[in-house]
Amino acid sequence: MAELTAAPTPSAIAAGDQSGDTGGGARGSGSGGGLRRLAAAAPWLLPAVILIAGVVLYPAYLMIYNAFRKYSKYGFDQGAAGWDNFKLALTFPGVPIGRILINTVVWVVVVVAGTLLISLALAQFLNKTFRGRKLVRLAVIVPWAASVVMTSSIFLNALNPNYGLATRLLRSIGLLGQDTALTQQPMTAFWVAVVVAIFVSLPFTTYTLLAGLQAVPHDVLEAAHVDGAGSAAIYRRIVLPILRPAIAVAALVNIINVFNSLPILQILNQTAGYNEGLTTTPLVFLYKNNLGPGVSSALSVINFGFCLVIIAIYLIVVKPTKQQ
Repeated sequence: MAELTAAPTPSAIAAGDQSGDTGGGARGSGSGGGLRRLAAAAPWLLPAVILIAGVVLYPAYLMIYNAFRKYSKYGFDQGAAGWDNFKLALTFPGVPIGRILINTVVWVVVVVAGTLLISLALAQFLNKTFRGRKLVRLAVIVPWAASVVMTSSIFLNALNPNYGLATRLLRSIGLLGQDTALTQQPMTAFWVAVVVAIFVSLPFTTYTLLAGLQAVPHDVLEAAHVDGAGSAAIYRRIVLPILRPAIAVAALVNIINVFNSLPILQILNQTAGYNEGLTTTPLVFLYKNNLGPGVSSALSVINFGFCLVIIAIYLIVVKPTKQQ
């Protein structure tokens, strides 16, 4: 007699379908699934990729390519140059390259450190509740609305030795000699540029740190006060660790911006030619005008590497994203 086979129950059918779907999903989650997801995302990613390739990667490639080519003063390609452009960029007669490299390090370190310290104090003040806080916050962000060229030009006119209001004030209180012109001497112009660079960097940095302060839990601060912790200990042990990501963002953005800041140094340093008040960034443009694109591209490559070294030292020494 033939053996009867029981019909499958609905629950068994559902379980079989579910296991089949799971197996198919597992098979589909391999390389084929990844490629399909990439193809689906490609239309959204492609504009950003094209923009990065056109604005960042191609100019970087062109800079490195030109650094190893010999060009005339007027830009005509005269063949391969090897490392000659780099040697000429660092040994060109009349260029105080040692002083300029020191200026570059001082420029970045002093401006970024000064900006962070002042912005920490400003952010802490603006985080308090007081009458007129909105107006004060607006006043802090106003310099950010003006262009760097405009701000530098205002300082240049204010420090003009003949009619500058700031020059007259400093002379009237005895802080400046009658024959002293701050922007017409290389090193004094350099330090004026440092002050201006800190001034124009404050709005972004202050608001970045202020946003970080908004994330500090008030109940944690109140609990620390109840436990008897002082203000300095609370700030050092609670507030600063929470601010580490915001400080990291502000510091890295400022290092890049300050390192490549040309208008401030170009406008405020009124000494013509190669002088001891320069940094490597304006020197690139002097080389471009006087020696052609090959030597200026070589110095740009050195400048880029210099910037990466400073960022690497900051990340290694400070460890801004380290969890505590």
